[in-house]
Amino acid sequence: MSTAPPSRLAETLDSAAFARAYALTAFATAFAGPLIENLVGSATLTTIIVGLVVVGAAVLFVRRAELAWIRLIPWSIALILVWTCLSFTWSSDQRWTWIGMWGLLGYAFMAIVIAHIRDSLQTVRAIGDVLRVLLALSIVVELLSGVIFDAPFAFLGVQGNLTAGGPVQGIFETRNLLGLVSVIALVTFVIEMRTQSVERPRAIVSMTMALALIALSLSPTAIVLVGVVAASAGALAIVRSTPKERRVSVQIALAGLVVGAITLGLIFRHQIIRWLGAGTDISVRADLWNALLDYSRLRPWQGWGYFGPWAPNEFPFWSINDRAGAEHLSALNAFFDVLIQLGIVGLMLFLFAAGLALTRSWLIATERKSILYAWTPLVLITLLANSMLESTIITSVGFMLFVLCATRAGQVKSWRELMDAPRPQNPSIQPG
Repeated sequence: MSTAPPSRLAETLDSAAFARAYALTAFATAFAGPLIENLVGSATLTTIIVGLVVVGAAVLFVRRAELAWIRLIPWSIALILVWTCLSFTWSSDQRWTWIGMWGLLGYAFMAIVIAHIRDSLQTVRAIGDVLRVLLALSIVVELLSGVIFDAPFAFLGVQGNLTAGGPVQGIFETRNLLGLVSVIALVTFVIEMRTQSVERPRAIVSMTMALALIALSLSPTAIVLVGVVAASAGALAIVRSTPKERRVSVQIALAGLVVGAITLGLIFRHQIIRWLGAGTDISVRADLWNALLDYSRLRPWQGWGYFGPWAPNEFPFWSINDRAGAEHLSALNAFFDVLIQLGIVGLMLFLFAAGLALTRSWLIATERKSILYAWTPLVLITLLANSMLESTIITSVGFMLFVLCATRAGQVKSWRELMDAPRPQNPSIQPG
């Protein structure tokens, strides 16, 4: 029996071209999830993710000699996933938890595969290429709906408000998700330009497109994210330009400024909310969070089980929505969502993983010469800032990016470096 076909298959799975194709497909699936669901249904999206998981497992198997399995996934992320799976045993609806749990594991696994078969620059390029297409497609859809046909595309969640100056949703179903994706795209496009990995004209057009969609989304969340990212990028630039012997004192001073800014934000929160025009949104969220906290006290430590997006007809979510006076599919805050679904234990694990990933990635970005390493902490900051008003980070593409950033940071700066034995290196994959 000939062994040639398996050898050719192994060579294909191990090739750089296949790794690039896998990363592009995985990112396109994750970011375009709402579009896929609206066009062909959630079953098709699930099938695509399952296929990507199977293919990703095959790729890791073929490359198993290159991998240090103890560094495959950060322990902080592994603990979150284990606790999420355990929540199946006490969930208020095990069927929904089963579905949500496997979806979360699928997105996490794709992130882990990409982190081990693509280096930092290749990852940024893949995300940039995907988001360029998806943002351009969003503009096309809005032009078709708001200008050419002058009618909403209800099946896509597009309201056709382009000629009115927004809000627009693009292919992402909601203006807040469009705003978040556009901010992540903006960070990615800037890094691409600074690393000269794409031509300058293409980078400028891409950044202009991202800024236009941020503005047209009319999302108060996106406006806040732009400010947070700009401030973080400025702080990172200050630290990177500071001599090594003075960086610790500068980091402490910046930490003090952050605490001070948060304090001032709390003191002047009402004025800030009025300036952003987000009074109604904050009022809605406050009612929702108050109702959620009452049900969280009934199961404070373990929560009601992981659901991801809420099941509106399941307890306690229908009761929370009834008290809040509106139907919500999330807590509109990732930290409250983790609390109600995974309890205090889950929230502590989430905060630990987020804090550890952010600390590691920030230190890496301040120590390495290349501006490329700024992408990870800036994206993490974007996701965590967005978590104050949305729950994207604990589902689908948000969680995928979170795991990717945490894994990437752990590859470079980890206590497990001391435990690693020498192993074969793949010259096409660089640390970071």
